[in-house]
Amino acid sequence: MGRHSRLRRIRQMDPRRDHELIFRWITQYDFSRDYLHGTSVAFLRDYGVPRISRLLDRTQEFERAGQKRYDDTVLLAYELVREGMDSEHGRAAARHLNRIHGRYRIPNEDFLYVLATTVVGPKRWIDRYGWRRLSRQETESLALVGRRMGEMMGLSGVPDTYDAFERLHDAYEREMFAYDPANRRVAAATLRTMASWYPAPLRRVASRIVLATLDEPLLEALGFRPQPRRLRAVVHRAFRVRAVLIRMLPGRPDRFPRKPVARTYPFGWTLDDLGPHWAHSRAPEPLGDESPPQPAPAPSSVPPSTARASRQEPR
Repeated sequence: MGRHSRLRRIRQMDPRRDHELIFRWITQYDFSRDYLHGTSVAFLRDYGVPRISRLLDRTQEFERAGQKRYDDTVLLAYELVREGMDSEHGRAAARHLNRIHGRYRIPNEDFLYVLATTVVGPKRWIDRYGWRRLSRQETESLALVGRRMGEMMGLSGVPDTYDAFERLHDAYEREMFAYDPANRRVAAATLRTMASWYPAPLRRVASRIVLATLDEPLLEALGFRPQPRRLRAVVHRAFRVRAVLIRMLPGRPDRFPRKPVARTYPFGWTLDDLGPHWAHSRAPEPLGDESPPQPAPAPSSVPPSTARASRQEPR
């Protein structure tokens, strides 16, 4: 298959009708690894917000089971779209996700931001480091899948275009990014998980490469110093060389989609395996058309103005 074959087909498609198919082509064929890289950076962006990282820090999920927490997040998103978001399986995955989140009092605006990072993060990564930029149809499809996920989570005010997701994403970060010790603890635990994917002698280098791809506002909020300019330049050039090499290769055949490889589940998983232990029902759920629960009201937390005033110097 030619490298641009799917792109030519996508340009003839209507994202309003075909967004789930286009999304699968992005994530399982043309940009499978780049989409995961962008999603990994999106995880780190979440930790730049103190009230998000404090909640994650309290659960200790990243310290105790960082790989499982990473795998579960990726797999839940995969299960939502695997058979179609409005299929019985897609609705069951949404209910499972809502049951996990329903234990915590999370503001609607925080949910919207985390959702926006999963739309904006992969798009920006692919445009920067992928073998080509995303087309208009692909970009719109990312946003429409994100919107449907938000609806299934019971969120209000979910954007319906990529531009709207990007505005929400950037405005929220300008308002809410601030350093907190919890930010660094959760980010460091996640970096250790990512580094563990490589042989021991390369783990420190792998962590520094990840940090070299992050922007300064995020690094400041996480409490990490920017990597040396020379290292950032080398990393950028290496990813651009990778993009050129991929552009020269044939496209992935239709019969070989790239599906998630979860280190936590070497022999496969079920939907009920995903999430904290207390979320495992082990009993079959009804697959009806009930609406997902609404997000819980906001907790008593540090307001944005206070968060900015209490910004600490990164260590």
